[in-house]
Amino acid sequence: MSPLPDLMLEPLVRAALLEDLGRAGDITTEAIVPAGLTARVAMTARDPGVVAGLDLARLAFSLIEPRLSFTAHRPDGASVAPGDLLASIEGPARGILMGERVALNYLCHLSGIATATNRLVRAAAHTQARICCTRKTTPGLRAVQKYAVRAGGGSNHRFGLDDAVLIKDNHIAIAGGVSVALRRARASVGHLVKIEVEVDTLAQLEEALSVGADAYLLDNMAPPVLREAVAMVAGRGVTEASGRITPETVAAIAESGVDLISAGWLTHSVTVLDIGLDAA
Repeated sequence: MSPLPDLMLEPLVRAALLEDLGRAGDITTEAIVPAGLTARVAMTARDPGVVAGLDLARLAFSLIEPRLSFTAHRPDGASVAPGDLLASIEGPARGILMGERVALNYLCHLSGIATATNRLVRAAAHTQARICCTRKTTPGLRAVQKYAVRAGGGSNHRFGLDDAVLIKDNHIAIAGGVSVALRRARASVGHLVKIEVEVDTLAQLEEALSVGADAYLLDNMAPPVLREAVAMVAGRGVTEASGRITPETVAAIAESGVDLISAGWLTHSVTVLDIGLDAA
């Protein structure tokens, strides 16, 4: 997969390092480790999963100590087993110890997102449905969290409020109805801007179809209702299911025939992948 450019990643890593180093730097390492000492360490998987975030880990070390050598042994998007070597770092020991936590924080978190995404992707692989993330991301980390979803085999929903029109329940309530909201959106945005509308019931979907949209977000519908909804849309737009998406439910939801399945928890509350950094 295509990596994100360092220009996008450096501000995130630099901010994390500055937060960790605080006002006096790493007083533990400075006190204990001689300035000229070198070391070699290995980053290894402790759980099975999918890797993402190696470039952020690399930057965490190189921004602290440019003389450090970082060698990635697996690419982002690779499936790994416990004990697999992900990367090795060699050079001034102080730099390794100062960058270790930030490197692991990013790598474990993003690999957790990639792993969770891949689990859903594999569960729905026998269908046409693609797994998507949402805007429920950690502030400041949206680009890299969405990158991790792609590393896990998923797809990205819109990146922000300016990507596309997504008419949700509160928009509908305040605007005065589904058809009113859709007509106003169509009259306002440019011809290249896609419009998606969220519906909670088949009646709302019927109203939306009478006006037309590019995509229909079918929220919290059970699989039998989703099948009816897909039949109603009949190819006149993209269908997306959201709500109650878990590794246990995703297959049945995918089998309803929807095009997309979106899950906010992939970025806002995923479990990290356990990755260790130990002296080689």
